[in-house]
Amino acid sequence: MKTWSPRGCVRLALIATCALWGLRAPVEAQPSAEQEVMAAGKPVYEQYCATCHGGDAKGGGVASNMLTVKPADLTMISKKNNGTFPFWRMYGVIDGREEIRAHGTRDMPIWGAEFRLQAASNINAQSQVRGRILELVYYLQSIQAKE
Repeated sequence: MKTWSPRGCVRLALIATCALWGLRAPVEAQPSAEQEVMAAGKPVYEQYCATCHGGDAKGGGVASNMLTVKPADLTMISKKNNGTFPFWRMYGVIDGREEIRAHGTRDMPIWGAEFRLQAASNINAQSQVRGRILELVYYLQSIQAKE
């Protein structure tokens, strides 16, 4: 039997109230699921990536001078891949399944393993890990330099 959290009950009440009164946000004002995921990726990026890659994602984070290889400019991923963002390759890099040759040794933390460790006590851990990595990948895709 499903139990409702207080947050879920509030949401349901708001939806029901809007439905009763016929209130709806204009369709263009409602963010798409992709936009929501991209927006959710920014604070994850700031917490886990900005230290090395910088707040602007150009590779100049506060820890970048301690690394053997300068962190990549993450805004240029598409440009370095003939104008196409390599979505699943970036997923693999963040997850830790794909090595980054330029790093030599693995200076970049393997976030997939870290996220799995953080979510280990939760029954939905694997979904949470995939979601957090997808948030990061969608965010990186959204900050690509325009050609």
